[in-house]
Amino acid sequence: MNLLRRGSDWLEQMRTAHCSSPVEYRRDPEMPGLIVNATYGRTEVELADEQGLTITTHVWDFLILAEELVGPEPEPGDVIAADGRKYEVMALGQDIRGWRWSDPFRQTYRIHTKDTGEIGGGT
Repeated sequence: MNLLRRGSDWLEQMRTAHCSSPVEYRRDPEMPGLIVNATYGRTEVELADEQGLTITTHVWDFLILAEELVGPEPEPGDVIAADGRKYEVMALGQDIRGWRWSDPFRQTYRIHTKDTGEIGGGT
């Protein structure tokens, strides 16, 4: 294994061990969720409205080791429950997946979400 790969492996393990919190990842609302460790992040997004004006906003990201998410890749509509709130995986622009790799060795998903309200709330 090359030096850059070993360094990236170590950094991802340290981020997960020291900079993450447990969250619940749920694909099907009728099935139990999977508890995984996630690091909070955000991505700045530029959107154009109906008049062509550009609006800059952000979406909440969750960085999760790919090995912790067993099964298919994340997809829009999946839900992450964290700190009493629900976050729905969402596509950004033409990237219809709702996520991207956070590192060059494809160890960590950077999952884009929108805050959909409190858990158990009316939203």
